[in-house]
Amino acid sequence: MDKQVYYSVIMGIYVMIVLYSTKVPYRMMVERGVEDIRAVYYNRKIVHVFAGGVGSLCVPYLFTDFWYPMVCGIILTVFTYIAHISGRRMYWFQTEQNQNDVKFSLMWWVSITVIWALVGDPWLAIIPSLFMAFGDGITGVVRNLVVKKRSKSPIGNVFMFIVSAPLGWYVGGLGDPSLPGWGLIAAAVATFVERYEFGPIDDNILITIFSTLVLMIGVYSGPIY
Repeated sequence: MDKQVYYSVIMGIYVMIVLYSTKVPYRMMVERGVEDIRAVYYNRKIVHVFAGGVGSLCVPYLFTDFWYPMVCGIILTVFTYIAHISGRRMYWFQTEQNQNDVKFSLMWWVSITVIWALVGDPWLAIIPSLFMAFGDGITGVVRNLVVKKRSKSPIGNVFMFIVSAPLGWYVGGLGDPSLPGWGLIAAAVATFVERYEFGPIDDNILITIFSTLVLMIGVYSGPIY
């Protein structure tokens, strides 16, 4: 059996451990008087970083074919969606107000699949998901600490760019030594669009779509000197 199957199973188990282990910080925060919705959003960012971010970084090392992370992402998207509609919502990181966690899972596998299929490089393929996981992850933590509620305060975007810029530069260079500049531009664009939401089109969707577009422009137009 292809070893990528085993890696897929291991990654799936790891993500489930992350999802369910965040019950612990949720309970600790609530017991210490943190408002329920703030505890939920802290946990959502923990999931962003440790499930989405770490999972993204593992992709180029574990897989040589985009079909495997794609299937893993589809399963996670269906799993989180069913949790919402079945009445078995994972209350410690999912909310009744939105299904942004489902959109995160959806955009994770869609962006990786599309870029990998078009360009043939797993490093470039994970860049938008890194912005979504680590960059957007830090925005939620900072805003929760400073504003103490879910908001689109620009302070979060400052920290998002601080995190995303080196990721775009370095990982872009791993995928293609001529593309670090475009990775940096993608980070800037992702940071800008993170502040916006248009109905069901949330920041997860905007971050991945626009950073993917920038990277594709870079691939086909050449390096920035």
